[in-house]
Amino acid sequence: METKQQLEEQLAVIEKWEKDQKGLWFWERIGRLPFKLLDKVTPAFLQKKIGDLLDEVGNFVQSGGQYLVQEKATLSKFNGKSENVIETIDDVRNLPIRTMNEVGEELRTNRSRIAGIQGATTGFGGIFTLAVDIPVLLGISLKTLQEIAISYGYNPNEKEERIFIIKCLQFASSDYIGKQAILDELTVYGEPLNNRQMISQLQGWREVIYTYRDQFGWKKLFQMIPIAGMIFGSLTNKAMMQDVAEAGIMLYQKRRILERLHDGQVSVFDDSEV
Repeated sequence: METKQQLEEQLAVIEKWEKDQKGLWFWERIGRLPFKLLDKVTPAFLQKKIGDLLDEVGNFVQSGGQYLVQEKATLSKFNGKSENVIETIDDVRNLPIRTMNEVGEELRTNRSRIAGIQGATTGFGGIFTLAVDIPVLLGISLKTLQEIAISYGYNPNEKEERIFIIKCLQFASSDYIGKQAILDELTVYGEPLNNRQMISQLQGWREVIYTYRDQFGWKKLFQMIPIAGMIFGSLTNKAMMQDVAEAGIMLYQKRRILERLHDGQVSVFDDSEV
């Protein structure tokens, strides 16, 4: 277990990362323009398919749907990283945060690679396969954030946890103002009243998903070109998955640190008491 000083130092690193999330608003707004064009030129049947797939993501908040991941597969990643046998999510909660971070970073690297391959595959067909790429990448993002949740000792089978996951996804897709609003919400996450308020806010979850789609923007513009889109699709998908995973790692790590500081779960060799 970490000392209080170590936890506070890790928290300071996360808070610095939060301050560094200031985006260039102008480019964020410009980045949405290609999708206004995409909506106009995409055939109706493809737009309907996107809508159908996005509806499935809405089911994730309510029940998890097809996007729920298997706990055992994620827990197995702790093999060899702890002296104790890790069989349940509860076993993860008492592990050192550096061990949780190690598994989180492995997930980030692996899932970014998978997203890159996905982007190259769908980029081959240009604008038509781009319409399919968006919901597929959403699915990978949701599964990755669930795995990160488990790696920090949180259970994505719980509805409140899936709401937190959507908030992480929203954070990665938002501009600076949106990020700050989400950080304010997540700072008090876990309190019953605030959980109810967040559930109410997520009744408009579709806006979250479309914000995520729009965030592709100019990064995805060149993926509309058949064949050449393979290169751009691979690079942009990989970069976006890295951003999503980073947001999940930082926000879940902060949550775990704050809980330990609040509950006094620190080493008896706490530097502040020596």
